[in-house]
Amino acid sequence: MKTVRLTKDTKRDLLEKLLKRSTNDYGEIEKRVAGIIDNVRQNGDKAIFELALQFDKCRLDENNFTVTEEEIEEGAASVDPALFAVMEKASRNIRAYHEKQLRQSFFTTESSGAILGQRITPIERVGVYVPGGKAAYPSTLLMNIIPAQCAGVPEIMICTPAGSDGRVTPVVLAAAKITGVKRIFKTGGAQAIAGMAYGTGMIPKADKIVGPGNIYVALAKRAVYGHVSIDSVAGPSEIMVLADETANPRYVAADLLSQAEHDEMASAILVTTSMELAEAVSGEIDGFLPKLSRREIIEKSLDNYGYALVADNMDDAIDAVNEIASEHLEIVTRDPWQTMTKVKNAGAIFLGEYSSEPLGDYFAGPDHVLPKNGTARFFSPLSVDDFIKKSSVICYSAEALREVHEDVELFAGSEGLTAHKNSIAVRFEDE
Repeated sequence: MKTVRLTKDTKRDLLEKLLKRSTNDYGEIEKRVAGIIDNVRQNGDKAIFELALQFDKCRLDENNFTVTEEEIEEGAASVDPALFAVMEKASRNIRAYHEKQLRQSFFTTESSGAILGQRITPIERVGVYVPGGKAAYPSTLLMNIIPAQCAGVPEIMICTPAGSDGRVTPVVLAAAKITGVKRIFKTGGAQAIAGMAYGTGMIPKADKIVGPGNIYVALAKRAVYGHVSIDSVAGPSEIMVLADETANPRYVAADLLSQAEHDEMASAILVTTSMELAEAVSGEIDGFLPKLSRREIIEKSLDNYGYALVADNMDDAIDAVNEIASEHLEIVTRDPWQTMTKVKNAGAIFLGEYSSEPLGDYFAGPDHVLPKNGTARFFSPLSVDDFIKKSSVICYSAEALREVHEDVELFAGSEGLTAHKNSIAVRFEDE
């Protein structure tokens, strides 16, 4: 982990380095993804089955492609009961938080008699991608499905890869059982995204696709965007800790490491006004590393994207926080609530030394599907809003239109759109 003084130059260099982790620099993989998508689009289930055999060594056909209720029950039953109980607690927290986000349709009546409003309806069918195997994350299944359920989405399906034995990871099935979603297809990678985007025969076409995955999944989601909606093109995980001299260096170090273990491209950044804290955090990291199972990944992450930025004052530190716009931001200062009022850009904000980032990943309730790679400047966490549509409602009576028809005709005529003008004028041609 590199310790550097925060200056305009060091901040610019860091931003440039972080942005290079985006999905814009994978030309060869993009070509392979495009080929997979085209194959699935042309050949449907046949392509899905062939690709499962090629990539996952899993032999699938029409008879075993869909997870059965018996498989869900067996998988859930094989999970440690204590873990299953914790997952149920987490699901209740997630549901309670997202239910508070629900919006209502509205209608207003103008004095002229015109009625204006907004009608909110859920997306009809959502596809959720869930990684499998060693990279199985049941927490992500909960975080993607529960907001959709809160929004009222009537059809939710899951695509997740099966192993060579044709079975889906048990913890994924346990999480699915908790949510009640039973439509699960045994497919992963770019082919799963293509299947949900275009439909295959067995997989119905989705209106929106959500959920994380590897670079093939991310690029496939980007490729099908526009034909279907997606949540985002996920990038590597990020954590930033904004701290002053009051922070506990051992806690800060542990929290930085919690994200560095995700993958070699993950970033872990400390922004502080205290050189003493930066040095102490570095020492604590060295102490933790030998005890951690993913040490090799963590070390590569920290070597590439681990920084302690030491600012001259808190205003400069906060400016850096807002420019980097991290996925996760912990604020560990003397008055974190006051500091937070100056933060404009962050995916999720954790306040105080006992609000460690893994609370958000697993249990607290707010969604852990967050904007990455600086996109917190203009994107928000996954929420109920991602699973609804808003339709404008306009209802004018003859009397209400009579009051304004000349205004509308003038406006349309000024743009040279005579058919627009005529569609209003025709209603008053006898007057």
